[in-house]
Amino acid sequence: MLWAALLMLASWLPGNGQQKNSPHSFALGKQEFLLDGKAYQIISGEIHPARIPREYWRHRIQMVKAMGCNTVAAYIFWNYHEVQEGVFDFETGNRNIADFVRLCQEEGMWVLFRPGPYVCAEWDFGGLPTYLLKIPDIKIRCMDPRYMQAVERYAQYLASQVRQLQVDQGGPILMWQVENEYGSFGNDKEYMNALASLWRKQGITVPFYTADGPTPFMLDAGTIDGAAIGLDPGSDSAAFAQALKHNPNVPSFSSESYPGWLTHWGEKWARPDTNALRKEIDFLLRNRKSFNFYVIHGGTNFGYTAGANAFQPTQYQPDLTSYDYDAPIDESGNATPKYHMLRRLITSHTGITPPPVPAPIRHMDIAPIAMQKAHNLFQYQLPVIKTPQPQPMEYLGQNQGLILYRTRLIGHKSGKLKIWEPHDYALVFLNGRFIDTVYRDGGKWEVDLPKSEVKDPVLEILVEGMGHINFAQFMIDRKGITDRVTLNGMTLMNWETTLLPMDEAFMQAGHTVQESSLPDSMPCNFFTGSFTLTETADTYFDLSQYVKGVVFVNGHNLGRFWYIGPQQRLYCPASWLKKGRNEIVVFDLHATKAAPISGHRKME
Repeated sequence: MLWAALLMLASWLPGNGQQKNSPHSFALGKQEFLLDGKAYQIISGEIHPARIPREYWRHRIQMVKAMGCNTVAAYIFWNYHEVQEGVFDFETGNRNIADFVRLCQEEGMWVLFRPGPYVCAEWDFGGLPTYLLKIPDIKIRCMDPRYMQAVERYAQYLASQVRQLQVDQGGPILMWQVENEYGSFGNDKEYMNALASLWRKQGITVPFYTADGPTPFMLDAGTIDGAAIGLDPGSDSAAFAQALKHNPNVPSFSSESYPGWLTHWGEKWARPDTNALRKEIDFLLRNRKSFNFYVIHGGTNFGYTAGANAFQPTQYQPDLTSYDYDAPIDESGNATPKYHMLRRLITSHTGITPPPVPAPIRHMDIAPIAMQKAHNLFQYQLPVIKTPQPQPMEYLGQNQGLILYRTRLIGHKSGKLKIWEPHDYALVFLNGRFIDTVYRDGGKWEVDLPKSEVKDPVLEILVEGMGHINFAQFMIDRKGITDRVTLNGMTLMNWETTLLPMDEAFMQAGHTVQESSLPDSMPCNFFTGSFTLTETADTYFDLSQYVKGVVFVNGHNLGRFWYIGPQQRLYCPASWLKKGRNEIVVFDLHATKAAPISGHRKME
């Protein structure tokens, strides 16, 4: 125990375990990981650079270290770096992955690198780029040559950023994950081995690992020869026995030990039992098993990055904007009681006192901000695309936001309107009057259209995409109307489509807003306000007086809100605020009257 403690302490000391440019060896023993030839226990905490403002990266890494961890695990989201096909960004905002890895090294931490191409992570489309969905018959996570061509391009770009940061080249990256939880999705061993070969071809030399549920069929389908076996989770001896039975010649570890859990819109906050967590981590520490907290700090699904789950054809469970996850480090980076419990537990087993916990991040209240109705979405003058039948966003080059479909009713003009299928939340209008909403979950996709005195009534359907499914068999998940619209069984033809990505670039584009005499009761409104600050700090903006939409602060998209909760307040980091005048814009699908918005020190 003393030798292990000294070894772990050495990994934290500058100039010892991770002296810059001093190569180390990291290898897979038969049952243990070997750092410079000696047994090494990985105690890892996972954070995702894309979910954390870059200004806070170092702080979050220091928080991981201060809980007693020696390693940081990080998912890399492919679609965050290649939004448009063939255009990569590893520089702006939170995207400089090499800098993140270097910060880990500067703070004396090793790294488990989780590059996908698929990651799940409750992230939009599991990290895959949604431009793939422009291909009508695309097959993902297999040897479809169109998919693999895109994967190769991603692997080439990503590896060029970090290959020099592997442990055998003096960097902190100990291991590299090949895909993610593949045994929960498919059984294409050729695909898994092709990925491993691809990473090797791109200069990845550190050991590989896979991550799967601890069941025989998942391990059979998801593992590859020569790679360490990650268990999601490895919570007891039975889980590790399954890994040993599957391959007794490589080490296994708990690649995802869950201190918290995810929450969908409309659910209560997930707050798992802490006693069960304590028991699980005690088992891992006592038995010298390596493990990774998924997640030690979740952060935020800013903008439109939140994903969704679906385990039946008509099910749809979108994830919250907050990725707090009930993690030991909360959404804004501060320690929770769970954090301190785990810190004490880890210290009691390793005998090492970790560094002091960093000072808490400052938070502030902001007095209620007066808001005004600015204009309506239907006042925008934007181009239209004509198609015989509706097409989803991705076919038209848009991946997120809203899409508006318009047609004239000829033949049937009232009755049962059915959308096949609404992905994910639709508002139906007839002759400029709001009729009803259609939500994807549950398969009830019909609306009663009233009779109209207009000869050829105008039907409009505005559809909001709420996040591409990120897990399991229904991941081919295009947004908008995915097939057709019928009225009393008649297929409606000849549509005009308007693209409304509603992203930061769209909001700053200065679109022409036409004068109109829309009624005050017309939904889909923009509300604006301003506020002045003499200092900045983190805050949570309260949207509880609004209904459903997105909010922008100084041009930054904080994410989605929805009255059904449980989340009512959206996190805004201090770096997105400024001394002096600040601006806030709310787009709400349903609210028709302005209401004040205040900032709060806490989410709840």
